[in-house]
Amino acid sequence: MSETNDKAGAAKPNLSAEVLEFVKVNAPRVALVHARVIDGAGAPAREDQTILVRGGKIEFVGDSGAAPPRTDALALDLRGRTVIPGIIGMHDHLFYTASLNRDAQGRVPAPGPLVTEIAYSAPRLYLACGVTTIRTTGAIEPYADLNVKKQIDGGRMPGPKIDVTGPFLTGAGPFPQMHQLTGPEDARRMVRYWADLGVTSFKAYMGITRAELGAAIEEAHARGLKVTGHLGSVGYREAAALGIDNLEHGPIYTDTEFLPEKQPDVCPPLPRLIEFWAKTEISSAPVQEMMHDLVERGVAITSTLPVFELGVPGRPVLQQRVLDAMCPESRTSYLTARARGVFMGMAQSFPWELLFRKEMEFEYAFAKAGGLLLAGPDPTGMGGVLPGFGDWRAVELLVEAGFTPIEAIRIATQNAARYLERLNGIGSIAPGKDADLVVVRGDPSKNIEEIENVEIVFKDGIGYDPEKLIDSVRGQVGIR
Repeated sequence: MSETNDKAGAAKPNLSAEVLEFVKVNAPRVALVHARVIDGAGAPAREDQTILVRGGKIEFVGDSGAAPPRTDALALDLRGRTVIPGIIGMHDHLFYTASLNRDAQGRVPAPGPLVTEIAYSAPRLYLACGVTTIRTTGAIEPYADLNVKKQIDGGRMPGPKIDVTGPFLTGAGPFPQMHQLTGPEDARRMVRYWADLGVTSFKAYMGITRAELGAAIEEAHARGLKVTGHLGSVGYREAAALGIDNLEHGPIYTDTEFLPEKQPDVCPPLPRLIEFWAKTEISSAPVQEMMHDLVERGVAITSTLPVFELGVPGRPVLQQRVLDAMCPESRTSYLTARARGVFMGMAQSFPWELLFRKEMEFEYAFAKAGGLLLAGPDPTGMGGVLPGFGDWRAVELLVEAGFTPIEAIRIATQNAARYLERLNGIGSIAPGKDADLVVVRGDPSKNIEEIENVEIVFKDGIGYDPEKLIDSVRGQVGIR
């Protein structure tokens, strides 16, 4: 593979020395030739394709034999490789939970679960794994997230494009780092304040009331911004009626509306919700009615299967490169929690695998009914889901849920761009779009796990070295 084209021109001057350290391909015009292309729009993989990139944009995509002259381009021969669009992670935090700081007995001592901002390591891992755009989907340190975005956009640090989500909008909750809303006007004030600072989306959390949620949605929509939610105190259909744009995780772990004892604006205990869904069929009339209500109202669902896979005994298969990215304390915390067999505060003897399968079943049915399904790893839980690596796993688990590899890649690319209203720039491989491209060794249309064989990641036409990015954060996740 080529490095740079000295004859064609030097690196863009707006990239700092720190960023240039990770640049593998940098030329005014680049030709990716003899590649297999999965366009992200759902078309079958196409063999022997050429992609021409100029000035950070895709100039041409088509059969290599029909490509226009490219004598001034840096040519990369990609035989045996596949090019996919940059992944768009729709539940990708810049923080790490480190098993929610549990003690040796598995308890969370006062002041409650704390999370660590990893604004240095997370952006590098996302970019290394081909995640060229993320939505942070709830911020613990929103000022840090906004400043990281500015530095990335200014070429001063490596990382993806970022849709910065504001601080969690919630009432009473377990996390001491979250503001607790005092009513609808407080929700409006939060939305106004953070929107003025540059936040581009918002997330409601488990303790929000209907009145607060409605106020936040109204205020956000007035500014052209969207609201998603990890709910519990408010049911899915209630939130949909209030105008919410997106729901995180799917219903199995968050939709409490069917519980007969559900009280307005109160989040029932999680074990009770788990018990209900373990006995409820996705094909049942009430669940189907809820699902079709969401589809009709245009409410998207974000699949976050990697974080729930942690509850299934023996899953996921441990990968050394993931463990190597963690600091020693985080690695010990995760492996201890995994061995203890406790997930979300409950033993793995709970029917976690059954629930995991039901969530897959719901997501597949939702998408086939016309719902807009998105994807992201939610790098939280007991600490086993990491930025970037978790995004790969999110795509792989969609295939396990029943989607074809082509469909799963579309969910993680074009569907996300559609939700973000950025189809003109990202989400698929087509002339005129941003040159956000991932070169992988092999054919993920036949074996989805080959999506992990990333060789080059292009963001706006600049090709980054994934191995150097991953090596730069070895032992850092959980610290910074």
